Amino acid sequence: MAASTPKETRKVLEGIFAINKPQWASSAGVLRDLQTPFSTSPLFTPWLDYTRRNLILGGAKEKHQRNLKVKMGHGGTLDPLATGVLIVGVGKGTKLLPRFLECLKTYECVVLFGAATDSYDAVGKVVSRAEYAHVTRELVESKLENFRGKIMQKPSVFSALKVDGKKMYEYARAGGDIPEVAARPVEVQDLKLVEWLEPGAHEFAWPKEEVDTTEKVGAERLLGIRKVDADASRSNRKRSRTPEKSADSESKKPRTDSEQDTEDAPKTEVMDDHVTNAEDHPKPPSSDDEPAMSGALPAEDIPVAEASKPTQPQPPAVRLRMTVSSGFYVRSLCHDLGVACSSLGLMSSLIRTRQGDYELGRNVLDYSDLEAGPEKWEHQVQKLLEQSMRYEGWEAEEVEDEETWLEKKKELDAQRKENDRDRSYQGGGGGGKKKWSGKGGKYRNY
Repeated sequence: MAASTPKETRKVLEGIFAINKPQWASSAGVLRDLQTPFSTSPLFTPWLDYTRRNLILGGAKEKHQRNLKVKMGHGGTLDPLATGVLIVGVGKGTKLLPRFLECLKTYECVVLFGAATDSYDAVGKVVSRAEYAHVTRELVESKLENFRGKIMQKPSVFSALKVDGKKMYEYARAGGDIPEVAARPVEVQDLKLVEWLEPGAHEFAWPKEEVDTTEKVGAERLLGIRKVDADASRSNRKRSRTPEKSADSESKKPRTDSEQDTEDAPKTEVMDDHVTNAEDHPKPPSSDDEPAMSGALPAEDIPVAEASKPTQPQPPAVRLRMTVSSGFYVRSLCHDLGVACSSLGLMSSLIRTRQGDYELGRNVLDYSDLEAGPEKWEHQVQKLLEQSMRYEGWEAEEVEDEETWLEKKKELDAQRKENDRDRSYQGGGGGGKKKWSGKGGKYRNY
């Protein structure tokens, strides 16, 4: 039994596993944190040896061989604010990652009412405040129905989506025209209110920082607030309300009476991450076949900052659980729900509890195990990768012993030298071939 141990350790492990991303760590940062322990762990020595030998056989440069690291990627970005399931691909497992961009995901989030930020979450700067005393559990429950099933969402100008190669938030912060973006169909398979948080009974709070004057215009347009109303709010004047639609020059927000003509919309490039923003409020479908539309409300329906500060000590909040399709914007739901309740809302926390077959508390590596040392995480990662390989039907490659490898390399080097001689000999021995002489400007026979 003991004799089989070295042979077992020479098997190449690769595939998919999941880790619980901590708050404030970026998805790319988690991969960097994994790189050091993985590159020094005996668990991945066979992968490094096998890959390095293939580089040598392929004639790769020495610096590439020397700087080799364990190949990793992640299957769907989680923002620093968020925690939860982060899919990690190792080796050829990185080729499986697109599968996890398209799969169903389950999230838990907290919506805090009464304010909106430029990023739709608690990390951004406050753009506007609105009344929230009327927001109750019953009101929220009734509005959630508009967000279930098939709906249409538009990413906001502060999302990571690109239009004509430029990120949307760059348009907004520059204060220029905000390009039209076609709404995209998404599906909410399940949406539940799991906890109502009374004012003063929770720790969630609005951000203290507000957008400055330069960013104010772009951020207000993001929320659909008309310029005349924004000016009145800043001057502590009462908000004007006109039933007529504002002119295009007053608001670039799209109308949502019907879907936008996608042929006229600029070509967009989607950065697949779990959440960005969408400034749109869903309305119920007119029929079972027509998806609900999550679009910007007419400007006159968007709440704006009140002149007087709220009298309640703290706004209410609600914890939601949802299972959604690819491309769904969680923080957009938080914003749109606030507007649907005749208030404003922002996302105060986010947890991805499930992605595909990986679920917190079941088959996801805890980040604290990584910090505890290899004796804590190596066995778990090995088990998860082996399960992934069995699921894919992969047979683990086995690294050859050093003697066999050196003999193979020797034969390859000899073959390469023979090929080099053949190439250098081609055309040799005269044959009347001519070569440019240079200075004389004539051909010489060789």
